[in-house]
Amino acid sequence: MKLTVLGFLGGYPANGNATSSYLLESAGYHLLIDCGSAALLSLEEVFDPLKLDGLILTHYHHDHTADVGVLQYYWQLHEQRYHQAVLPIYGHSLDKINFEGLTWPKSTKGVAYDPEKQLTVGPFAISFLKMHHPVPAFGLRIVEKETGRVLVFTADTAYFPEIADFADQADLLMADTNFFAAKTGTKWHMTTTESGRLAKAAGVHKLLLTHLPAEGDLQQLKREAQAAAGSQVETILASRHLTIDL
Repeated sequence: MKLTVLGFLGGYPANGNATSSYLLESAGYHLLIDCGSAALLSLEEVFDPLKLDGLILTHYHHDHTADVGVLQYYWQLHEQRYHQAVLPIYGHSLDKINFEGLTWPKSTKGVAYDPEKQLTVGPFAISFLKMHHPVPAFGLRIVEKETGRVLVFTADTAYFPEIADFADQADLLMADTNFFAAKTGTKWHMTTTESGRLAKAAGVHKLLLTHLPAEGDLQQLKREAQAAAGSQVETILASRHLTIDL
């Protein structure tokens, strides 16, 4: 499977970069993970949005969902269809208003996932873990059924030890790394040190630092995470249209 980073910033787009959104591909199936601000424009540069097979949302904060509405308009205003008449959008139903907004005429249909059960979507088996965030947010453990390859996305979360079990031996861990190591006080996202320690504890092969701050030295951010992760973990800094083959 192949991952393409469409947006990787937390909070708001900046310097031409979008907020959280990723394209995951396997066996001709194309799954969009989150759809943040400026994600659609980034997607259009690398892939036809009408060829998407599904979209899954980790939670309903705007930096993960801001472009859902314009993606719905895109589908509504184009007659071409490749795989299906409407695009399924998978999301949790704990927030009724936001979940109901996933359905749009001649465009998309909201499909509720049960965080307590495994979801099968195309070639992927997806499990969930409730994260520590001000709103219901769920991490994703995505297994490519044919190969057994594993991608884990923390979504947005403060650090807590159980994430390591959820990410155990993942081929790629996408970690919410919104803060530098010096961050103190209340945190609803992980620091560089926490992301690195998580990757080391889980024994993952690669660590992708994402949900990054719009300001600050990102090379310093990478160095801090790499130091905590150790030399056995390859640490990668998210960037626009970065692709990773698993």
